[in-house]
Amino acid sequence: MILGAMGVFQRFLNIFRAKTNKLLDKVEDPRDTLDLSYEKQLENIQKMRRSIAEVATAKKRVEIQANQLQQQASKLQEQARLALGQNREDLAREALSRRATIAEELTELESQHTQIAAQQDKLVETSERLQSQVAAFRTRKETLKATYTAAQAQTRIGEAVAGISGSMSDAGQTMQRAEEKISQMQARAGAIDELLASGALTDLSSSTDDIQAKLNKVSATSQVERELAALKSELAVPPTPAAVLPSATGTGADIPLPTPGDTVASPTTDPAPQPEVNP
Repeated sequence: MILGAMGVFQRFLNIFRAKTNKLLDKVEDPRDTLDLSYEKQLENIQKMRRSIAEVATAKKRVEIQANQLQQQASKLQEQARLALGQNREDLAREALSRRATIAEELTELESQHTQIAAQQDKLVETSERLQSQVAAFRTRKETLKATYTAAQAQTRIGEAVAGISGSMSDAGQTMQRAEEKISQMQARAGAIDELLASGALTDLSSSTDDIQAKLNKVSATSQVERELAALKSELAVPPTPAAVLPSATGTGADIPLPTPGDTVASPTTDPAPQPEVNP
């Protein structure tokens, strides 16, 4: 039971971490992260400089202390000489004993000074190397920030273009649907007008009944036929009717006269005989 609860809790913890990391990835700006890293490196350089200053201070303190001990050793040396000059060997021995102690301290201070100097040199070298790395990081940082900004702008432009294309496509589809609806409405209106004109539907908005509508339709058709006949008479001249003569037999059969366009055949006459001439 406990193991099962722990497994469920571990899964919940993993899901929470995954969601949190995904959310942080969306919120995180690489430019801000680079700037923060650069600031931390600058802080490290400042710490390195403070360490170098502290080491230099310690080195200087050791040097001052060594100079003071050197002066004391010189003074004890002089006192031992004076004591021997006054036949005070005991005082001379005491002075020399103290001088020997100071010499041991000087040896120890010299060793410390050497170590501190080596540490200072190492810190200075590390600081210079760190400054070079930070300068190179700064250049790289600015390049990456510029590249990220350009990529971000390009992405936004691409998204804007994609959005415009999508909007234009939607607008085109909307216009196509509108045109189809307009065509359907026009066809429906035409069909209704034809049904109203044919009398299949009754126009409730008109005061004319169906009989009068049919009469109006017949009158309109007759008017059209009259106008058509008038146009035909204007465009084409009708032929002149042929004149009719009574027949010679008087039987009632009529002989039509030729029209101006007909060709009249002339009667055939025999030539008169010519008299013969004798030579």
